[in-house]
Amino acid sequence: MSKIDWTNLSFSYIKTDYNVRSYFKDGQWSDLEESTSEQLSMHMAATCLHYGQQAFEGLKAFKGKDGKVRIFRMDENAKRMQHSADGILMQPVPAELFKKAVMRVVELNMDYVPPYESGATLYIRPLLIGSGPKVGVSPAEEYTFVVFVTPVGAYFKEGFKPTKQMISRKFDRAAPQGTGNLKVGGNYAASMRAGKVAHEGGYSSVLYLDSREKKYIDEAGPANFFAIKGNTYVTPLSNSILPSITNMSLIQLAKDMGLNVERRKVEMAELSEFDEVGACGTAAVISPIGQIDDIDENVSYKFGDPSEAGPICTKLYHKLRGIQYGDEPDKYGWVTIVE
Repeated sequence: MSKIDWTNLSFSYIKTDYNVRSYFKDGQWSDLEESTSEQLSMHMAATCLHYGQQAFEGLKAFKGKDGKVRIFRMDENAKRMQHSADGILMQPVPAELFKKAVMRVVELNMDYVPPYESGATLYIRPLLIGSGPKVGVSPAEEYTFVVFVTPVGAYFKEGFKPTKQMISRKFDRAAPQGTGNLKVGGNYAASMRAGKVAHEGGYSSVLYLDSREKKYIDEAGPANFFAIKGNTYVTPLSNSILPSITNMSLIQLAKDMGLNVERRKVEMAELSEFDEVGACGTAAVISPIGQIDDIDENVSYKFGDPSEAGPICTKLYHKLRGIQYGDEPDKYGWVTIVE
């Protein structure tokens, strides 16, 4: 392993030693295989290539100051991948196979788990693809499940500092009754053009409105949206939003802190009433938002100090990271220690 500058990692791919794989064929999943290859071989008519039969997950492993490596809430990632698979008629990965694969790939790549307080983590990417050939639009009969890892730094270059986001009604992330609540590649492909426009304008990402009425907040391209309004944690309710495991965890922590929690439709007009705003997800944990610009209407919404995260976002961020690294009690059994 070449020397890695742990404190200056970007959120990009770095080769590690091993990945693990399992194949669904003739009605059953194979035993896990360990591989050093970064390549996948598949039929040119594989359904993942033609019809988007593909789902993926993202989770992390953290090294604590006690030297132990912890994986955060992988049982929920296993459930979410099954939900995504069901949504586009793929063969779901059994939860035990999913968890066994995640544990094994971390064990095989322990040298790549960044040290405590480096600001970096080991990102874990489970991938499920339709690898069987079809020419007509129908589900594959064979599937490939792969889990690989790579050490990463902060998703947003600002780290835990407020970013700017933009709203534009010219872009939709997902259609009503579509695949917005599934973690499938098509949703991310649909967000790339809008994301490019945002980045060129100096924004961290796009905050999408609902595709039907352009009235309610859905989510940011790479993360769920939440806001603090007085003593209340507010987050949108929509069947076009990806169920975020980070958001689920923050909701519980907000309740533990004595906050009220409202999961409901959130009108864009409410932006002027919020004290703090943030985006949350596995990659960023919490990315505070200091400003949202409606570039269609030329209206800006600002939240608190543009240079510092708000007090409740800060408490939630440190509490969640404390659990992930083993610095805070894990009273809900969210972490699994890799022995």
